[in-house]
Amino acid sequence: MNELLDFFENPVIVKATKLILWVLFIVLAIGFLRKLLKRKINDAAIRYKAQKGVEVFGYVLIGLLILISFTVQNFEDYTIIIGLFTAGITFTLQELILSIAGSFYIFFVRVYKPGDRIELNGIKGDVIDIDSIYTTMMEMGEWVSSDNYSGRIVKISNAFVFKGPIKNYSMDFPFVWDELNILFTYDSDLEAGKQIVLNSALELLSDYTKNSQTKWEDMVERYYIENATLEPTLAVSLTDNWIAVNLRYITDYKLRRATKHKLFQHIVNAVSETNGKVTLASTTLQLLKIPELEVNLKKQNV
Repeated sequence: MNELLDFFENPVIVKATKLILWVLFIVLAIGFLRKLLKRKINDAAIRYKAQKGVEVFGYVLIGLLILISFTVQNFEDYTIIIGLFTAGITFTLQELILSIAGSFYIFFVRVYKPGDRIELNGIKGDVIDIDSIYTTMMEMGEWVSSDNYSGRIVKISNAFVFKGPIKNYSMDFPFVWDELNILFTYDSDLEAGKQIVLNSALELLSDYTKNSQTKWEDMVERYYIENATLEPTLAVSLTDNWIAVNLRYITDYKLRRATKHKLFQHIVNAVSETNGKVTLASTTLQLLKIPELEVNLKKQNV
């Protein structure tokens, strides 16, 4: 019993206990202030920045307390406690530590931010919140087609920024290339069909091409990347059934589905005005009738 009392009266243990209590107090204060700001501030952008500011300030304060606590002249007294504490934290809370490190990496390196559309750990969506542990996303895809919200809120550990690729659709260059295949029959006027597709793209996508030019020039200057064509381009391929005209174009990363719809609608309307000069192709099946067989059975007399 005396040994146990001596242990708790040890100055090192007392200081460690005080440190743990202060850390617990700061964590609770962070949670309280975040809830208070949520009730008091109506503007979403200001509220989000204020909450993040409180959170970052709190964790910096915790770091300073830890640094001050372990900055002593006689460091040998802390050897056993530091060793056991570090080993236990590293083993049991390795995912949590990696997530916190990932949050600092996200904020300081700016790999993505709220509002960006990313794909992380195989999940695609729009980032709606980043805290010290998780990145919260509005999921896209899964059972819905194209770039539509599924309606599910997904929380992904910030540790995944160190474990795999981060696909950002909006950082530096908020445009994406997309392709559209238009199929024409072999008896169509191919040049007229190609002109319809190209004119539709130039008419509907001129703003995207113009707005992306400056962004792409900045990309070429900043990164080791070759220059690319931003204007719509065509490529023709022949199949057994039709002539395929592939349209490659650039569009806003949030409007990929809407852009494809407008292009299809515009091209179909333009083809219908050619009075059969240009015809869209489709898979054709020909059913062959089985020849009729006449079978005569003659009864033989025995």
